[in-house]
Amino acid sequence: MAALILTMLFVGVGMVSSTSERYRYLLALHRPLGMAILILAVVRLTNRLLNPPPPLPASLPQLQQIAAAVSHILLYGLMFVMPLLGWAMLSAAPYPIVLLGSLRLPAILSPDPVLYASLRALHTDFALLFNAVILVHLGAALMHAWIRRDGVSRSMLPGGMDGSEDT
Repeated sequence: MAALILTMLFVGVGMVSSTSERYRYLLALHRPLGMAILILAVVRLTNRLLNPPPPLPASLPQLQQIAAAVSHILLYGLMFVMPLLGWAMLSAAPYPIVLLGSLRLPAILSPDPVLYASLRALHTDFALLFNAVILVHLGAALMHAWIRRDGVSRSMLPGGMDGSEDT
């Protein structure tokens, strides 16, 4: 998920900064990746609800526990909101969302240029928020790994935490 999301953010930046032929290729990559992220976000959230993460260490200050909860809510929310905003924006344009060959998603909104412009601005603003949340999340992970050494960063790796403290 992290690799897909980072790819999407970089492709999106490349799209808005390009007026060349490259734009079409980036857009052709951006659309199906967005839908893949939406589908995987459903799978990921379902898995997280069925298999909750290990609790944070009791030694973690309450403000950091709240920040962790808020950042996770934002990350999950943006994993859903960004693709849905993109789909709505393109539906309002009206541009088709081509997944592969002739496989296209149906429009979820009627064509409306004013709505398209609003959704495009919102999609951009949320992309910036997503970048910021990812950077803060990465910074927190590095703090746990290199400064606190409390094992929290290991919970992000496959297999999760083994319950032992870093030394």
